[in-house]
Amino acid sequence: MNALLRILAWTLAVALVVLPVVALLNGWVASERWPLRTLRVQGSLHNVDESQLRATVLPYAQRGFFAVDLEAAQNAVARLPWVERAEVRKHWPDVLEVQVVEHRPFARWGSDRLLSEHGRLFPVKGIRVPAKLPELAGPDARVQDVVALYNESRALFASTGHDVRSLKLDARGSWSLVLNDGTEVVVGRSDARPRLGRFARLLPQLTAQPQRLLRRADLRYTNGFALQWVDAPKAAAAPVTNSQGNT
Repeated sequence: MNALLRILAWTLAVALVVLPVVALLNGWVASERWPLRTLRVQGSLHNVDESQLRATVLPYAQRGFFAVDLEAAQNAVARLPWVERAEVRKHWPDVLEVQVVEHRPFARWGSDRLLSEHGRLFPVKGIRVPAKLPELAGPDARVQDVVALYNESRALFASTGHDVRSLKLDARGSWSLVLNDGTEVVVGRSDARPRLGRFARLLPQLTAQPQRLLRRADLRYTNGFALQWVDAPKAAAAPVTNSQGNT
């Protein structure tokens, strides 16, 4: 009987110590005694809506210093548009700090996503897409290959006065691109870089004819290209005016 009483006494003593700690950590008690009064945002916010960020963090901060779920708050911030990475910390006695790294868009990827400078894909929905981004597309697993050929293509065409507006790798592994003047270039599945190099070297000669515009080049030939042309629009004739002097 005495042994049973001792066990009960120890159990009660442990409960009296543990339960307040559990209640404190879960925000059941004392959240008003140790509130989080200050939200400190770290990082340069150019596209992330700070008011939306604060509204996202507020429900977690209301539980108080000891009960705030940092991981859950961090995951909620990371789901906001434009957020590439987020970290949430607390500092005694009443500060919740949120550090945000924004996506820096490099290109469009397909119709509904953007590609960041760090090679991460993120959705377009809910954000304002910057103008004049290049348009890239391909299987998600081939992001690095697409970016590599895009950068190499830009370097090849730079000396011709052209830029690459879009580059696509289709499901069959065939490459195609569009130049900034609207010329479509079909590259094919093999030897993409040598083919583009040969075409870029000849492009100044091909575009030297003012009466015709190159609209499509098919590079999938061993010894040449298949080219499609359109007539250049004729400049409107300047109006003729007669002037008559006074006599």
